[in-house]
Amino acid sequence: MTLRETVIPAVDMIVLPRVHDLGDGFEVRRALPSMHRRMVGPFIFCDQMGPVTLTAGQGLDVRPHPHIGLATVTYLLEGEMMHRDSLGSVQVIRPGAVNWMTAGSGIVHSERTPTQTRATGGPLFGLQTWVALPREHEETAPAFFHHAAEDIPQAEAEGITIRVVAGQSDGMTSPVQTFTDTLYADVVMADGARYQLNAEHIERAVYVIEGTLTVEGQEGGFAAGELVIFKPGVEIILRAQGPARIMLIGGEPLPEARHIYWNFVSSSKDRIEQAKADWRANRFAHVPGETEFIPLPA
Repeated sequence: MTLRETVIPAVDMIVLPRVHDLGDGFEVRRALPSMHRRMVGPFIFCDQMGPVTLTAGQGLDVRPHPHIGLATVTYLLEGEMMHRDSLGSVQVIRPGAVNWMTAGSGIVHSERTPTQTRATGGPLFGLQTWVALPREHEETAPAFFHHAAEDIPQAEAEGITIRVVAGQSDGMTSPVQTFTDTLYADVVMADGARYQLNAEHIERAVYVIEGTLTVEGQEGGFAAGELVIFKPGVEIILRAQGPARIMLIGGEPLPEARHIYWNFVSSSKDRIEQAKADWRANRFAHVPGETEFIPLPA
């Protein structure tokens, strides 16, 4: 993972995600964490899944694995996935809907291509992010929430469509329960459309899904697959050079540093060591109906 040099005054840095192979030819692009930037607001992990077209008989199989100290947020642009967890939740997610899973003191889940989609094949494209929990909520009871696409607030104006996936933006508040100030929104822009990214959130970034954008009044721009982190407090107007789609990411940074090992996030290194020992010793709850699992990496 590298940084791209930029002289755009409003931009703090541009992170170029690294490619990570999940097996069977399925790749993700990981923008967070990076050696240059660990977090943006409460977000500590950001993966782009696909775009990929699965052939008949092919599917994504993320076997059961554990989490602590965070919430996972799954948001699809194309295709569908089946979520199962150790609470007994079974939920298919489709484009525009939101799966929010609070790991807290510990949860195990799997994500797989549903049986019907596996038989026929089809596209898969989306984002998975992790939100680190505030220290006072790191050991909260695990929970899972699904929000249908029609329940996510949306507004349209002058070539812009914005959906607030989690948190608050543009006068709208998502029904997704968060634990701290959060910015997570899906913005679709027509060619030449302008979007004002105001300074209501302390830390702000855009992940460019499709297209090319510039900051109005400043030289240079950024393209698909780049995580663009802006300087705090600066009023920014983004302009699309052709059709574009971006995710707004940010919010209030957590006051304490976070440690991350595999799927575990915590303000305490000792807590992560305990989670590692618990997974090795099979002390996490199991996902009903699942017999496989991902071993703790060396």
